[in-house]
Amino acid sequence: LIDWMPIRQILDEMYDNKSEKGGRPNCDVILMFKILILQQWFGLNDLEVERQIADRISFMSFLGFPDPFPDSRTIWLFKERMAKTGRDKMVWAELQIQLDAMGLRVKRGTIQDATFIEADPGSSKKPHDKGSKTRRSRDGTWAKKGKKSYFGYKLHQKNDIDYGLIREIETTTAKVHDSQVDLSVEGEVVLRDRGYFGVRAKGDDFTMARRTTDEPLRELDKERNRLISKLRSPGERPHAVIKRVFGAGRVLVTTVRRVCVIMMVTAFAFNLYQLCTLKNARVI
Repeated sequence: LIDWMPIRQILDEMYDNKSEKGGRPNCDVILMFKILILQQWFGLNDLEVERQIADRISFMSFLGFPDPFPDSRTIWLFKERMAKTGRDKMVWAELQIQLDAMGLRVKRGTIQDATFIEADPGSSKKPHDKGSKTRRSRDGTWAKKGKKSYFGYKLHQKNDIDYGLIREIETTTAKVHDSQVDLSVEGEVVLRDRGYFGVRAKGDDFTMARRTTDEPLRELDKERNRLISKLRSPGERPHAVIKRVFGAGRVLVTTVRRVCVIMMVTAFAFNLYQLCTLKNARVI
């Protein structure tokens, strides 16, 4: 379902050791990117995915039986290069172009929501020293939802109502409130929960109303909330799949830029998962 050639061209441009002087050849970039997808589908870190590639026939088949295959250090460096060059954003844009070309354009509207992506806060409550080396998250922040506190980051995503595909993403630290990120576009319907109440969206705004100290909810607002809630309920599926099926609700990387790369690959992996669902349902 995916044309890998444009993505190969984007990722190939990260490397500059293709001169006549030669040098150690790079691993195939599509092989590397597919390894990142396997990591997110199965909730594996760099060392675990290296071991699984060597052990599982299904992994080998998906990767085209590479010989030799990259080690965990090479996988880490590939992600780091994506983070430094910003190629992850270009890969995501190419995926959206391909989805549109399949006829899977946004039709009735979109759903915006956000979910916490947890990280290791370490044992110290003091701010992290940017210059030191640690596995503790450097950019992660604390946030509280209800009675539970979360440390790490937040994935903001927008998916379409008709096909359930993720169309836009943004990764922030956990303390950034949902309403501070608007992924809608002008002329496009966007459904949002009460967390966005009070902040107008760029698109055609259908945000659930919330009672205030000055004014309780009217019956008309309650009915409107019920209708919006029914329409936006499929927006919870990406979060459920990413966390419960993929096991990708926690990250081990230490900076927000690295988390951005991981979350792009996670959203890419979800869209591949959803494309298979649409294919089985004969939608495409």
